Amino acid sequence: MPGKSFFIDTTLCTACRGCQVACKQWHDLPAEKTSNRGTYQNPADLSFMTYKLVRFEEVVTGGKLKWLFFPDQCRHCIEPPCEMAADDRKAIFKDSATGAVIYTANTKKLDAQEIVDSCPYNVPRAAKDGTLAKCDMCIDRVENGLLPACVKTCPTGAMNFGDRDEMLSMARKRLSVVKKSQSKAQLLDADYVRVIYLVAEKPSLYHNFAVASNTAFDISRKVALKRLFKPLTDLTAVL
Repeated sequence: MPGKSFFIDTTLCTACRGCQVACKQWHDLPAEKTSNRGTYQNPADLSFMTYKLVRFEEVVTGGKLKWLFFPDQCRHCIEPPCEMAADDRKAIFKDSATGAVIYTANTKKLDAQEIVDSCPYNVPRAAKDGTLAKCDMCIDRVENGLLPACVKTCPTGAMNFGDRDEMLSMARKRLSVVKKSQSKAQLLDADYVRVIYLVAEKPSLYHNFAVASNTAFDISRKVALKRLFKPLTDLTAVL
């Protein structure tokens, strides 16, 4: 499959949050007011002003206390449910060269909650006026031969980006290495998204929205069916 992909190896992530800061710097996004919530994770969630967020989870697994880090962002789905829900290429479209799912200012005209609900990863966030935003794969950088800002700044090699086949090969090779010492290691939704995560523990331990691919497929199917029968529903209402 053509286009680009990320490979994010969470086993190499140290939660330095360099990717989080680089994303804000490149997109000229303001800082958010934060508070001590008993965790190093800040801000508390993704927002209209925060496209990338390193999530912190303190868990007990195998009888040991562990920190699990998860750099959360838009997954740039191969078949984006949000694009299907929008049904408006002026608002949400998939870039033909990279596969990046792009939101425009025209998302203001959409039903924001419908778009948010369509995402199996709970990523899009709306401003007060209803305009939606999320990671755009640093499409302006990529189109000029540069790496996304988050990948460029990563000091450990946890963040990787390139042609999809190359990233899939890298992910599978790394998985085979990690599984030798961490048997629960797996790739998340590699066949369905362009942001491929390698995790060493059960996905549910990292973040509630690190969901299985069948959930993403079910949502995509429901959105497609809703769009398919919407004209019939509208006609019935008129009659």
